[in-house]
Amino acid sequence: MNRLLVLVEGVTEERFVNEVLEPHLRTFGYIHVAARLLGNARQRFRRGGNRSWSSVRKDLEHQLRHDRGTVVALMVDYYALPERGSRAWPGRAASAGAEAVEDALRECIARRMGRSFDQDRFLPLVMMHEFEAMLFSDCEVFGKAIERPDLVSEFQAIRDSFESPEDIDDSPQTAPSKRIEALFPDYEKPLMGSQAAREIGLDRIRDECLHFRS
Repeated sequence: MNRLLVLVEGVTEERFVNEVLEPHLRTFGYIHVAARLLGNARQRFRRGGNRSWSSVRKDLEHQLRHDRGTVVALMVDYYALPERGSRAWPGRAASAGAEAVEDALRECIARRMGRSFDQDRFLPLVMMHEFEAMLFSDCEVFGKAIERPDLVSEFQAIRDSFESPEDIDDSPQTAPSKRIEALFPDYEKPLMGSQAAREIGLDRIRDECLHFRS
């Protein structure tokens, strides 16, 4: 298993994996690391979160069954995952947090893949809120990266209100990206988000975001 594929929900996360995570993850011995958006590639700019687990599960199972030399990772946001009905994700209805959902996803995939399945081939990452939370790992660099150094103090005030950048959220209306857009309506998520993440640097993000680091 010398290849790593990371399935993601959006273009911002795709760029983050390919531009920021890829050099770090290759140091673990992978000869190829790449992100791929979930779902239909022809609709890449219309996609996002809130996909049903049954749809994502089929995508995962197809990749795991047809390319046994690849480790498949999954990067999704906890708060947007469907809780009930036919679209529900394992573990989400209990509202027990990101780690509980990760455990439930691992159990589901292992059960469906069968006894011979190497469970180390599936690595789910459920972020409590969304990618933008990580940009609050260094508010000064974030403000400068998006050419709004005047907003550094306001970004820092948001960050200081929470124990970790990964905790930033109170409701769908106050998710990290919504807070940024409220201060900076011209914020362009895919372009500016990935640029800011590159400038903040993976080491700083890992120091601040311990669940992501693990």
